[in-house]
Amino acid sequence: MQTAPYGSWRSPITADFVSTAMTGLGALSSNGEALFWLESRPNEGGRTTLLMDRDGARTELTPAPLNVRSRVHEYGGGAYLATRHCAYVVNFVDQNIYRVGFTGGAPEAITTTDAATRYADFAMDELRHTLIAVIERPGADEPENALVSIDLTTLTTRTLHSGHDFYAAPRVAPDSARLCFLSWDHPNMPWDGTQLHIGVFDTAGLLVDDTIIAGGAAESIVQPEWLSDARIVFASDQNGFWNLHSYDASGIYNVHPDAAEYAGPAWALGGRHFAILGSQHVVTQRNHNGAASLVIIDVEAGIASPVALDWHGYDALTVHNGRIACIASSFDRAASIISFDPTADDTTTIATSGALAIDAQWFSPAHAIEFPTRNGAVAYAYYYAPHNPDFGSTRAELPPLLVMSHGGPTAAAHPSLNFRIQYYTSRGWAVIDVNYGGSSGFGRAYRARLDGQWGIVDVHDCEDAAAHLVAQGHVDASRIAIRGGSAGGYTTLAALTFGTRFRAGASHYGIGDLEALARDTHKFESRYLERLIGPYPEARATYIERSPVHHVDQLTCPVIFFQGLDDRVVPPNQAEAMVDALRRKRLPVAYIPFAGEQHGFRRAENIKRALDGEYLFFARVFGFEPADTLAELAIENLPPNAVGVPA
Repeated sequence: MQTAPYGSWRSPITADFVSTAMTGLGALSSNGEALFWLESRPNEGGRTTLLMDRDGARTELTPAPLNVRSRVHEYGGGAYLATRHCAYVVNFVDQNIYRVGFTGGAPEAITTTDAATRYADFAMDELRHTLIAVIERPGADEPENALVSIDLTTLTTRTLHSGHDFYAAPRVAPDSARLCFLSWDHPNMPWDGTQLHIGVFDTAGLLVDDTIIAGGAAESIVQPEWLSDARIVFASDQNGFWNLHSYDASGIYNVHPDAAEYAGPAWALGGRHFAILGSQHVVTQRNHNGAASLVIIDVEAGIASPVALDWHGYDALTVHNGRIACIASSFDRAASIISFDPTADDTTTIATSGALAIDAQWFSPAHAIEFPTRNGAVAYAYYYAPHNPDFGSTRAELPPLLVMSHGGPTAAAHPSLNFRIQYYTSRGWAVIDVNYGGSSGFGRAYRARLDGQWGIVDVHDCEDAAAHLVAQGHVDASRIAIRGGSAGGYTTLAALTFGTRFRAGASHYGIGDLEALARDTHKFESRYLERLIGPYPEARATYIERSPVHHVDQLTCPVIFFQGLDDRVVPPNQAEAMVDALRRKRLPVAYIPFAGEQHGFRRAENIKRALDGEYLFFARVFGFEPADTLAELAIENLPPNAVGVPA
């Protein structure tokens, strides 16, 4: 074994590998005859394409230049629907819907609106030969959202339901007599409170007798599905956790009360947390304090039976030809589409996110930990120790630590294989991926810890996670960095500005000015800060108080910024204002903008540049020499031959 200082070990997990080796898998579904899924390809500029697998024969249904991606809510989702005879897809460039055949032929546009009108989250009404969709179109003050039906013969569009700020999950009953769907209104996000509707189709195919059967301002409902013509199954957090509920003529009841989550926050449309196995059974992922398993629930008896699989996550659950299919993930394997018979030891791998050319011996395992927080409670994280089979440290030193703050903030860290984490651990870094208060997967009360406390609870939990590892003697207290994207970028900047635990940071399309965000963001999140911070402008003083850009005088450590110039969620002026403030204070700072990128980086060359640039920035600040030959990075105000820049 070779020896080298922590942080400088040579690793085959390079940024080139990270940016091009793996494709993204998502939105798995079945039309009863074939399986379909979306594949995002960084080496094609981040283009997303629709694939079909029929009895092992795979077909790409949407070759370039089609890019299957919706911009409804900016986060999209629900960008295609596969029927018996064809698929309907949203093309990213013009946001129109195209009909794509299974045996070739040119895609046919079935809408011809401009790109300001967007579609997503489809359902097919076979009886009336119409496609039902969520639409987002220009309005007087902000975009208008509604449910529409598109006649597939005449290609005319009619509004089925409007009047609410947001819509999701339209689902046609098996007998085509009724439609269920979700709605919610400002200032709620879908994980705060939604309403579940049922409407009846009249003879003209319009909705009448719309009835709200469940939900409200303080109850989040996710993924309604028809179990039969008369029964709906859905996830509700009425008891504090997203549990499965049933609705029929007898009323609503919790199918299997449990202090665990059976769904997650609807950041994107079209998510599938469970699938219908028949008139009585549902297969679903169960998440308990960050640990995921797969179970089959008998809706009548309320009994949950575990499914013996050795993966750590199960996404996009669907049923195909009597078998269960899903996108499975684990810390030591590439994400894979698998199919299995729950009654037999019979699992088939249908597709993977790429050929894993690096042996699992290079991967640091994810250790789920609980750690004490300063408010007397506990928070959760995944800890990854430095690991490299070829290297050890040269002396009695402790490794540097990278603290990761996830986005959302109502999202979550997961123990699936994350090559960005393994890039660091294989170079001799320790990494902790924090599920701070406000994260999903731990119940509604845990999410509510962030209400009115964004920039406080999340920062404290990230600091306390680092303090926990320092106290246990795992990491070097003088070499702790923090990084995050979007809302995690805000947590990063707030931790660097208002705290003293971290010595460097990296903000990826992060938020520096909360007031600017409240004034200039997209509709979906335009009122999100009311719950996290307070109503604006009434609570303007709090927005200013918690905005790092207004308190740069308290910031004393280096920061690097990465920003997509086409970002509508967090516009580039957020990063540029922080960079200018650091320049004026003559603190070490670097800024890397990416033309053509939006909220998150999709192009392989930009993913590589961001990862290598972040690592090299930390290496320069902490004073060690990387083993890799990396592209030069312009760091303003960094003293020559600097060996750490103390906070």
